[in-house]
Parts: sequence; C-alpha cells; structure tokens
Amino acid sequence: MWFYCLVLLLNIVGFASQDAAAKKRDPLTDADQLRQVATVPGKRLALYTKFAEGRLLAIEQLRSDAKAAEGRGKKIHDLLEDFTAILDEINDNLDMYQGRPLNDADRKDFHQQLKAVIEAGGRFEVELKALKTAAETDPQIKKEAADFQSVLQDALDALKSTTDMAREYLNDQDSSADKKK
Repeated sequence: MWFYCLVLLLNIVGFASQDAAAKKRDPLTDADQLRQVATVPGKRLALYTKFAEGRLLAIEQLRSDAKAAEGRGKKIHDLLEDFTAILDEINDNLDMYQGRPLNDADRKDFHQQLKAVIEAGGRFEVELKALKTAAETDPQIKKEAADFQSVLQDALDALKSTTDMAREYLNDQDSSADKKK
C-alpha cells in the first residue's frame, strides 16, 4: 500500500513540475536569429536592441487599444518582464565581448552598437517614464498599474544598468583607441 502511495505522490510531483516548466515563458522567441549571428557581437547587440524595442512597442499598442483592456495590466507586466530579461541578455553580451580580442570589423561594429544601445536606452527611458506617468495620472492605467508597477521599476533599473555599462565600455574602447594612436 505504501508503495502505491509513493508512486502516486511521485506522479503528482512530476506533473506539477512539468506544468511549472511549461508555464515559464521565454522572452527570446526569435532564438534562431540569434544563432545566426552567434559569433558577431555587434549584430547580436543589434538584435537584442530590436527585441527590446519590440516589447515596448507592444506595450504602447496595448495602451492605445481600447479592445485590449481586459487583462492589459498582466500583459504589460509580462512584456516588461521580457524587456528586462532582454536587457539582462544585452548586459551579458556586453560583458562577454568587452575586452575580448576582436578583428577590426567586429570591433568597429561592436563600437557602433555600443552607441546604438546608449541611444536606444534614451528612447526606452522616455517610453518607460511615460508609462510610469500614465500609471500615476490616467485613471484606466492607474487601475491596471497594480499588475505591473514593480516590474516597471525593475525595467527602469535594468535599463539604467545597461546604458551605464554600454557607456563605460564605449569610453574604455575610446581610451584604448587613443592610447594606440
């Protein structure tokens, strides 16, 4: 009897863990594109920036679509989590490629993408702050903000970290280039 109880318990635990794994979302649904540029640092950064921009665009579309009101707060929450996860990937890639010996073309491309990450960071900050302001002033968004307020702050913090890191690495590259001259 105890054996059957043990088997039943193991099956329940197994199904619960499978269900939890199935519910975990992957913010990088376009992983095939990333594999194609796996060894090209600048192109990887460009893709990640594009993915992050896509999440913010989706949030803006949700905010402007009256038909999407049901569950909008949760959807914004999920998109902000994805946005933050993508920024974490950008940080990981910045760390991975900074200081690594790159050929001239890859170094130049990486340098350009550092600038692009910083520039995009400015646009992203404007959009996130607009969402934060709307959550404080717009009555409809204010109701929904309880679903995404904490992840919005996480996204702002992650964005600051990403742009700070990109600026630091850009300055390091510029300093190294000046020393070589």
